Amino acid sequence: MKNNRQNSNMEEYKVEKTTELLPFLLEIFSNRSRNAVKSILTRGQVYVNNQEITQHNYVLEPGYSVSIQKNKAAKAATFEKMKILYEDEEIIVIEKESGLLSVATEREKSITAYKQLTEYVQTIDPNNRIFVVHRLDRETSGVMLFAKKEKIKKILQEGWKEMVQERSYVALVEGIVKKNEDTITSWLKETKTFKMYSSKKAEDGKKAITHYKLIKANNNLSLLSVYLETGRKNQIRVHMSDIGHPIVGDKKYGAKANAIGRLGLHAIVLAIKHPVTGELLRFKSNIPTEFLKKK
Repeated sequence: MKNNRQNSNMEEYKVEKTTELLPFLLEIFSNRSRNAVKSILTRGQVYVNNQEITQHNYVLEPGYSVSIQKNKAAKAATFEKMKILYEDEEIIVIEKESGLLSVATEREKSITAYKQLTEYVQTIDPNNRIFVVHRLDRETSGVMLFAKKEKIKKILQEGWKEMVQERSYVALVEGIVKKNEDTITSWLKETKTFKMYSSKKAEDGKKAITHYKLIKANNNLSLLSVYLETGRKNQIRVHMSDIGHPIVGDKKYGAKANAIGRLGLHAIVLAIKHPVTGELLRFKSNIPTEFLKKK
């Protein structure tokens, strides 16, 4: 069985004896679990003689070519208001649309990103699970990461500050910002009604640091590139409100109108060191078109 790399995203193997596809793959990936290998098949990553095959007992004959595409999101899976950007044995990265909850709350039990991913991984094995690493507000869209193992969740959460190399957003805010770029620092606290606010006293609450740069502005709206130095709950929303430029559509934090029919906040980039390999992975989502219509 020879291994011949076709390109950086494909690995090709030649069949030397009659066998079935799953046993053939288990032999190739002897260092992976049976469930992990089955998931490669389910995601449509396996091609026999250039034809996509998901059938476990597909018969291979000597001379056949088996090609495996690396890190391909499931074609078979259909999701509501989200899609998979990347998946391996440890993590899943998604692009979430506005309006989808990250995880269920006590008050809200509707469809969530977490529930959809759990159902997806359990089609491979009913014992598979998904673990929440960080969250995006329901009305915030963009890149979000989940762990597939509890120990990976712990590694990511405990080393989040060191492992995340970039975490940036685009925000559409009300008004024309006075400074083209600035840094906002405050200490955030939470009211009994779960609304965050900046304390007037230093060290009173959780320190939050937000950097922003103006991308463009007109029609009394500003489109900003926002970089988080800390990741506090509602941090960008509070800080934009603090400087008198609440995020479009954010009534909770003082927005007066909603020109785009949604919250004007999008997680555009997440760059992170892989929790096992240490490889730097960078995931980017396009700026929502509705942010640009008014520009």
